[in-house]
Amino acid sequence: MYESSVGVFAPFLTNLSGLLDRAAAYAEARKIDPAILLNMRLSPNMYNLTRQVGEANRHAVVGCALLAGRDPHAFSDTEPGIDELKSRIAAAVDFMHGLPRATIDGAADREVIFRFRSGVERKFTGRSLLLTFSVPQFFFHLTTAYDILRHAGVDLAKKDFLGTPRQQA
Repeated sequence: MYESSVGVFAPFLTNLSGLLDRAAAYAEARKIDPAILLNMRLSPNMYNLTRQVGEANRHAVVGCALLAGRDPHAFSDTEPGIDELKSRIAAAVDFMHGLPRATIDGAADREVIFRFRSGVERKFTGRSLLLTFSVPQFFFHLTTAYDILRHAGVDLAKKDFLGTPRQQA
């Protein structure tokens, strides 16, 4: 469970931070206000880049916290720039790495409760939370962030999304 949560979320969040580096360099080279990129969205009814990054971060942190039986790391509600988004990603990765592996590994059949922003709660087993909710949500928002940057013209390739393959998860 640990490798399927922290072992997946942390490296992909690190890759996302690298995508944001590329976005910042793109904006600087073309003399574009980075806020323009951060406010871009693929469709009028979808979240903008800032929110896509925030949601990827949130699903990783909350999912891992629930598996570990801990309170999730809280992020500021302020509107972040690229540097602040990168700082939040780093904080999320640090938080996840600080969670107890044994507790997460033992969470597969334990009941966990995910609380939506609306206050609605949904019960899962740790395994079902991870495999049917947290991981899909995480990759939806991560992929959408990547797609927004590609659509904006940032020179990215699949390898930038995937990062370097690891021998061991």
